[in-house]
Amino acid sequence: MSRHPHGVPPADANAHPERDAATRALQVAVQSGQARPHLITGKLAERALRDVLDSLPDHLRCGWTIQVMPITVAALMPPRWIAPRLAIPIGATHLVLPGYCDGDLTPILEQCPVPVVVGPRDLRDLPYWLTGRSMTPNLDQYSIEIIAEINHCPRLPVPEIIRQASELIAAGADVIDVGCDPGNTWRAIGTVVGELVGRGMRVSVDSFDPEEVALACAAGAELILSVNSSNRSAARDWGKEVVVVPDRPHDWQSLEESVDILSSQNVPLRIDPVLEPIGLGFAQSLQRYFRARQIWPDMPIMMGIGNVTELTDVDSAGVNMLLIGICQELAIGSVLTTQVVNWARSSVAECNAARRIAYRAVQSGIPAKRVSDQLVVLRDSRLVQFSSEELPRLAEQIRDHNLRVFAEQGELHVLGGGHHWRGLDPFAILAAIQEELRPALDAAHAFYLGFELAKAKLALQLGKQYIQDQPLRWGHLDPGP
Repeated sequence: MSRHPHGVPPADANAHPERDAATRALQVAVQSGQARPHLITGKLAERALRDVLDSLPDHLRCGWTIQVMPITVAALMPPRWIAPRLAIPIGATHLVLPGYCDGDLTPILEQCPVPVVVGPRDLRDLPYWLTGRSMTPNLDQYSIEIIAEINHCPRLPVPEIIRQASELIAAGADVIDVGCDPGNTWRAIGTVVGELVGRGMRVSVDSFDPEEVALACAAGAELILSVNSSNRSAARDWGKEVVVVPDRPHDWQSLEESVDILSSQNVPLRIDPVLEPIGLGFAQSLQRYFRARQIWPDMPIMMGIGNVTELTDVDSAGVNMLLIGICQELAIGSVLTTQVVNWARSSVAECNAARRIAYRAVQSGIPAKRVSDQLVVLRDSRLVQFSSEELPRLAEQIRDHNLRVFAEQGELHVLGGGHHWRGLDPFAILAAIQEELRPALDAAHAFYLGFELAKAKLALQLGKQYIQDQPLRWGHLDPGP
């Protein structure tokens, strides 16, 4: 029995290769035709590996050599077992180990005369890995500021506001917006703003009440949301940057008047023509942002994207990416977002990923594809699957009694001991396995197999890559190591 209760996990098609110098050098050398890699594999994967190498495009073909170790499953080979069995041919330039050979490589490094790299966990991923495109691009740069609002702050205790603010900052927010309730002046706002500023946070205040705003400004708030004809007369006294909005979303003239008046008074400002929800003028409101950029080519602009993410029954990641992309192309330098409703509960983290992806796309002039899988949450960016012919062949080759689970070709498959169970119902498959195997699975193994089959069924439903004994991938929602 292997260390996995019922078999060795298939290779991880979504895992990225090690970003070390040897890996990068190999990828460059292969593409330039100057490499002769020596690959290590097990008996079970030999044929599939040779098929993959034979199918490589011309620019990736080189003097590959393969060493088949005396073991059925390559994933079971620890480095200390591989080292004394290595036979590096003359002229080899690199040693490529199976992707699951992730232990201490010292025994191999001590006697191997060529650079050692660890390949992808799924040999079917080899063509993609060799291009180097699976190397994570640099997404350190961005230009859009994220303002994250905490709604109804007057109703919340101060520790709760601090807790939410800290979480928003950790998710990628640059500024915490203290949302006020209209109608009554919140005189404790200065205390709250002071607590946040004292913790090193940048703070804005969302209020039209001049007295409330003045208290926030005195405590360290740096940005006021929002100003129109109702309160612009007080803006000069605050000495802070303000966000200028129209008196009503469609009242363009009032927006221009407020911008002209505040500009003449040297009040620092950014403009927000107000994004409206779908069904209430969404498309027309987008046009106002284009118009604003044409009229004020150098003026800072903000977009309140929460009016769409919070008021649309759809997972927010794609919506945030699209709106951030519009902002990036229009040089809209800041967005205001919230994450109140459940489907938008991770909007700040989504905007943080989206602004980096959009910045890279606009700066490089390359579509935002194959850049990052952080916002590919529901499905996976790509699937690597066995063909309908390969699975029966694998079933014939696997003679040991460890069970391998696959979610391939629209079905669940369990292989082991010469058997091949398949179908869509995990319960039916598990019952068939219990019926055929003698002795039947014990409780621990049945629980394990049921868990894996349920995970595989979910992967089939969503279009995600299933890898036995590995968690499904959820983009930026992955818990991490």
